[in-house]
Amino acid sequence: MTPLLCLGSSLVIFLLWIKVKGLDYVIVHQRWIFVCLFLLPLSVVFDVYYYVRAWLIFKMCSAPKLHDERVRDVQRQVREWRKENGKKSYMCTGRPGWLTVSLRVGKYKKTHKNIMINMMDILEVDTKRQVVRGLGPLANMGQVPALLNSIGWTLPVLPELDDLTVGGLVMGTGIESSSHIYGLFQHICIAYELVLADGSLVRCTEEENSDLFHAVPWSCGTLGFLVAAEIKIVPAKQWVKLHYEPVSGLENICKRFTEASENKQNTFVEGIQYSLDKAVIMRGTMTDHAEPDKINRIGLHFKPWFFKHVEGYLNKGHSGVEYIPLRHYYHRHTRSIFWELQDIIPFGNNPIFRWLFGWMVPPKISLLKLTQGETIRKLYEQHHVVQDMLVPIKFLRDAIDRFHQDINVTPGNPLNTLLLEEELYVDIGAYGEPKVKHFEAKASTRQLEKFVRDVHGFQMLYADVYMDRDEFWAMFDGRLYHKLRTELDCRDAFPENYDKICKSARH
Repeated sequence: MTPLLCLGSSLVIFLLWIKVKGLDYVIVHQRWIFVCLFLLPLSVVFDVYYYVRAWLIFKMCSAPKLHDERVRDVQRQVREWRKENGKKSYMCTGRPGWLTVSLRVGKYKKTHKNIMINMMDILEVDTKRQVVRGLGPLANMGQVPALLNSIGWTLPVLPELDDLTVGGLVMGTGIESSSHIYGLFQHICIAYELVLADGSLVRCTEEENSDLFHAVPWSCGTLGFLVAAEIKIVPAKQWVKLHYEPVSGLENICKRFTEASENKQNTFVEGIQYSLDKAVIMRGTMTDHAEPDKINRIGLHFKPWFFKHVEGYLNKGHSGVEYIPLRHYYHRHTRSIFWELQDIIPFGNNPIFRWLFGWMVPPKISLLKLTQGETIRKLYEQHHVVQDMLVPIKFLRDAIDRFHQDINVTPGNPLNTLLLEEELYVDIGAYGEPKVKHFEAKASTRQLEKFVRDVHGFQMLYADVYMDRDEFWAMFDGRLYHKLRTELDCRDAFPENYDKICKSARH
């Protein structure tokens, strides 16, 4: 029996059993039992299967041939849609909505024509040109750096969670603690290959089909189907030398974080706020040399969750320096899904749990979504926030105040900066349960959205979007996007991106 069949059979058996026992009660009140006994082992099966598959395909050099065949298959499906469907319904990728990292499942998957795109391979690493070529849209941030790091290279911008895919980061966006130097994930991409609404295959770069190249990011798959990307790589070093600086006072937090972001000698800059006026700011550089007594392999399964480890510097009130293996640093937030896992497995950071079961952590977000049920979905919607907002760094203090007044999630506000059109922006994230008594999902989020529009910022589109259409296009300049939608005959083939990301389009 294949791993996926085994996973599916186990899940069906468990869901049948739990239905008899009372699905809502178990999922809401004893969710950790379900997660620990079933989702953690199944998550391991998933990871092993995809890791072995990716390794075998790349080592056997069969990926290029398979890739070309799969591209032709996507073209065939699109042409059949045009011929048979008469363009009566839109197209979308056939990847199930529960497999995405976003917490919401798109309703449109049930009504649109699903085009199967099975591409998770890495075709070539060209160290002379310093690019990785032919990255399939389903290749993820666990798979890609594992290969690159093994041969001494890495992506300049590598978002933290393993299951984030190239397609999601291209068609959506992605940010990391190196973005103050390199920008968003889209800014390290140098070429895309897409199957368009007429079934043709097109390549776009800064010089070739440049309008399409610039319009693809944030388009959410509404201009064509991404089948490959070419992305810059940079030499990797063994360690990240990480400085931890606890900071008190909101004014001082903003000042020290801005100074760290403006200093390009810092390869990585990140901040975590633990209250309105308490934070730890981290500055990192890559190095091949480490002081043995300061090495911390934070990715080992028995190590404390990273955000808890960082909080230790705040509690002690002094700065520190550690040397962290590069791959461990990149995935520092993976095991605890930032700090979300503490709400799912309350004892997950207990040393005994970490030693015995930490090697299975985290549960796959996709499996959590698949099994959450209607009851817990509604609870999450009304009592849980997952948001990222990009605002000019000059408005950092105002933005933190706004987040604190409207939602107040602690720990919260992971801070990353990015260089966008010669101006520094800061990504402010909020993940968890709001602590303000007046929180109401729609009203509170709309207040945040209005603030972000007023300061000419942007909302990450993986999260819940409550803006109406006019507000959305006031936030984003859609002139090039709409021009291409007309030129490429997309209006009958794909929904507008607002219709895929707005709240009414998602469960």
